[in-house]
Amino acid sequence: MQGCPVSINIPSFIKNIERGEFLNAARVLKSTSALPAVCGRVCPQEKQCESQCMHLKMGHQPVAIGYLERFSADFERESGHISLPEVAPSNGKKIAVIGSGPAGLSFAGDMAKYGYDVTVFEALHEIGGVLKYGIPEFRLPNKIVDVEIDNLHKIGVNFIKDCIVGKTISVKELEAEGFEGIFVGSGAGLPNFMNIPGENFINIMSSNEYLTRVNLMDASNPDTDTPINPAKSVMVVGGGNTAMDSCRTAKRLGAEKVYIVYRRSEAEMPARLEEVKHAKEEGIEFLTLHNPLEYLADESGAVRAVVLQKMELGEPDASGRRSPQPIPGATVTLDIDQAIVAVGVSPNPIVPTSIKGLELGRKNTIVVGENMQTNLPTIFAGGDIVRGGATVILAMGDGRRAAQSMHEYLSK
Repeated sequence: MQGCPVSINIPSFIKNIERGEFLNAARVLKSTSALPAVCGRVCPQEKQCESQCMHLKMGHQPVAIGYLERFSADFERESGHISLPEVAPSNGKKIAVIGSGPAGLSFAGDMAKYGYDVTVFEALHEIGGVLKYGIPEFRLPNKIVDVEIDNLHKIGVNFIKDCIVGKTISVKELEAEGFEGIFVGSGAGLPNFMNIPGENFINIMSSNEYLTRVNLMDASNPDTDTPINPAKSVMVVGGGNTAMDSCRTAKRLGAEKVYIVYRRSEAEMPARLEEVKHAKEEGIEFLTLHNPLEYLADESGAVRAVVLQKMELGEPDASGRRSPQPIPGATVTLDIDQAIVAVGVSPNPIVPTSIKGLELGRKNTIVVGENMQTNLPTIFAGGDIVRGGATVILAMGDGRRAAQSMHEYLSK
């Protein structure tokens, strides 16, 4: 349990599975986690709960906690007997949540349980944030996210879509409408680029745009209004989970060759081992210790090739990973007709910069204390808007902690 950011009672839910009481197992999960079917699929369990498993200390494989969580949540959903958490009587206090990603949903669920009147404001036309636009269907089907959202709806959470706080409505206006507490979970949807020559050629895009077009806007269907140009040879730059999602998506959209280009060695890749393994099984080619230098275009301005710099590893940097150095004069040219840049994201700047007097950190992250409270006492924040790009489960942990802290603060 110490390895779990939302402190799920892992021994109890597994004990219930062992007894064959699968619905009880799901109940235990849902007492602390708003999104068990999501976490069972996308959590890096090997770095969290499974890394603290007793079996490891005994020299065995850890218990497959993630798969068991996924099974329990799926069993409950498919059985049709979905249990809802107990909700305290209404206390009449209105709470606003900005962003419907994992931090916002987790916060909203806990505040509804405490008896608050919760409204979630979402900028896009669908609820779910990164769970919908960022994570592909083959890893996390949208219908599973929709069931979790529907459960929140049933315990009284209200959702307003197509509403950008800071543009459509301001935080001041929310306060004037009687919202006593505000939680900002607006995420990190601003893509980083490398600023190298040719990066603006046609068919070069951020992983954020690519995955949003495919996952949220059905771009794989040629009849939709946000198509993606079909590609035969695709390069994805980066070594994280988003890079793996992008290259596996490209393969499913019919690319014959898909390359992952990463400037360090495979050992330094931040992606989950499982994701790397799946990418290799699907025929993705890994070009580690390479880094794009510039793109070359054809006569119509579309990318036709990329020049890659060969790299070698030097001494470890501040993060403990060995820092890559270019090998002078060693370059290689790769023919491609699409490039996807997955080199990280920065926080969405609209919300934080629109709140007067809010203390911001680097790249417009919101500064919070241990209890997720900002320097403006009624405003709390969590997830990627605080951390920069991080994981679904860490965002959910932030949402839970913020809900507990805001409840304590407003109860005083």
